[in-house]
Amino acid sequence: MLYHILYICTAVNIALFAAPNVVGKSGTLALTIGVLGIWRYSWGILNFIRAKYYMRFAFPRRRRRAEALYALQTYRAHAFFLVTTYKIDPAITAPVYRSIFEAARNSEGGATIVASVVDASDIRLIKAVFAGSDASRSGSVSLVFDRIAGTGKRDALATSLRTIRRLNPTRHDMIFLVDGDTRVPASLVAKSAPFFTDEKMGALTSDEVSDATGGRLFQDWFHLRFAQRQLMMSSMGLSERVLTLTGRMSVFRGDLATQPGFISGVQHDFIDHWRFGRVNFLTGDDKSTWFWLLKHGYKMGYLPDVKTVSVETQPRDSFYDSAIVLMRRWFGNTLRTSNRALALPASRIGYFTWWSILDQRMSMWTTLAGPCGMILAAYVFNPYVFLAYLAWVMVSRYVMCTMISTFRAGGFPVTYPFLLYFGQIGGALVKTYVLFRLDRQKWTRQNTATGTARQKKGFLGSDGFSLYLHALAVAWLILGMIWFVDISGA
Repeated sequence: MLYHILYICTAVNIALFAAPNVVGKSGTLALTIGVLGIWRYSWGILNFIRAKYYMRFAFPRRRRRAEALYALQTYRAHAFFLVTTYKIDPAITAPVYRSIFEAARNSEGGATIVASVVDASDIRLIKAVFAGSDASRSGSVSLVFDRIAGTGKRDALATSLRTIRRLNPTRHDMIFLVDGDTRVPASLVAKSAPFFTDEKMGALTSDEVSDATGGRLFQDWFHLRFAQRQLMMSSMGLSERVLTLTGRMSVFRGDLATQPGFISGVQHDFIDHWRFGRVNFLTGDDKSTWFWLLKHGYKMGYLPDVKTVSVETQPRDSFYDSAIVLMRRWFGNTLRTSNRALALPASRIGYFTWWSILDQRMSMWTTLAGPCGMILAAYVFNPYVFLAYLAWVMVSRYVMCTMISTFRAGGFPVTYPFLLYFGQIGGALVKTYVLFRLDRQKWTRQNTATGTARQKKGFLGSDGFSLYLHALAVAWLILGMIWFVDISGA
């Protein structure tokens, strides 16, 4: 509490110190930043209201209705768990599989676990965990291994989906895609199955909480990100079209996830880019599954009352390097998919969903407009403008963190406002970088990558031309803000 009081007092003192020197200096700048601010903050408030309504009213009604319909059915869904494990510490793998075996044992319709592994040591470990679990003695749970070459997660998913396809899952069964570092709740099957009574429901994803290792900043950053995720996913859940089916844990209707087109889309997804030609997707399998269902008009629901636990390992020594590496992968997956999603009719995928996807592409530039304008104004008028902006950032981000924290029990550490601003500005910078280099992809844990040794596509696909386009876009942003700052009238 003391740190929060000091934080608020510091923000107020900076504002009072700067205000007499900046009020009335540039009405054009204030109007421009105000319009951008109203747009961004109204969008945030809208999603906050939608999320609260979904969690408090809409979702409980949907759950009651779905469970009532499921109770009328005599058939109980069989649960197929597809778990991918690659170079994960045994101390992480063992608890993950224990949670999966427990969830499988609680499946009324029985369960099959397909473990996709590379190393024989993982097979021995998983067999030992299974032998010591109640699932092995239940008679309704079977364990299958797919040992594959370490050629990437997409190949692993496709191979094991074909294994499940041979087991003939029905329209009423479910396939859970689970990462090897994600623990699932014991009630997962029971809480998921009722929603597939809706014949248009294609997949579900759930809330995530973080079990992060590494430094304090890295841990706080992930806790904040997952709280933000609960907010945005709940808002999108109201429209029954989430913006991603997270690869950590999502559940699919059995007959959809085993269709040849779905499996092919996971294994060999790509875009044809005007500069880079054919860009085959290395990462972002969750975006491929999402787009396939979106394209075919299926609903994708969100379960805010189901929590999985994701083990997050800091990939680099420093927090900054780790965050940049992760954001480059996340945002690259998003940007490679968003254009083709926007090409779909808004009437098919929902107008709010369509606009949300468009907003993802615009927000990288609108986010950078504020600090860019303030830096220019501080140079043109006086440095007190920068102090006023600093006070505004501290107050506004504190309020935003207070709102976000209502989606988690308890308060929040004083690091959250700084991490939120870092995520917004740093994320926008990473997005603009990736936007002009969509062919570059790299797994965090694997040595698999594209971009550095890719086949060049002539001058248009060269690194130099990518840099030129990036610099040109940034220059237009700066020129626009220079005009708004109204240097000519200074």
